[in-house]
Amino acid sequence: MATSSSFPPPPPFYKLYKDVNSGPPPPPPTGSTYTCFGATHTNEHNVLPSLEEQGIRQIYPKGPDIDHKKELRELNHKLQHYYVELSDLLIDRLSLLADRMNEITTIIANINHLLNSLRPRQALDITVDVLELQIERRKNAIEDIKGRRKLAQNMIKEAMEKLEADQTAIEMAKTYVIRSV
Repeated sequence: MATSSSFPPPPPFYKLYKDVNSGPPPPPPTGSTYTCFGATHTNEHNVLPSLEEQGIRQIYPKGPDIDHKKELRELNHKLQHYYVELSDLLIDRLSLLADRMNEITTIIANINHLLNSLRPRQALDITVDVLELQIERRKNAIEDIKGRRKLAQNMIKEAMEKLEADQTAIEMAKTYVIRSV
């Protein structure tokens, strides 16, 4: 049995990379599976494995054009129906309890899988909302900066006009003092 550290040191070739553009390209993956921090992973990037891969029977129809809302509603109604039947089975037919519990577990797994299949879309929508909010904040900040710039320009203009008026008054006072001497 090979020993492995929870936090192994980096490979020795990391010293070849001073910045992004230096050093040789990294080596390709060595196999289809690898171990990282004690867990075995595969190189396949299947974000959401199918229900069949998980060993669960898929109740809703297969395919890319699934109406998630309709299917979730149907599964929820079926789950409620089986839950009510479960109380009847507890009273009358205890022998059918295990089958009904398996059906309920399968329905919950299908609902969970349907909801998880919507997660990428949810992440995209959240990202779009966050980016739109950032754009709005930046536009507001730009408008605020423009307003403050205009206010500063007006203050400078008023100060210059006052300075010119004071300068004119000083010149007039000098002329008056020179004439009176």
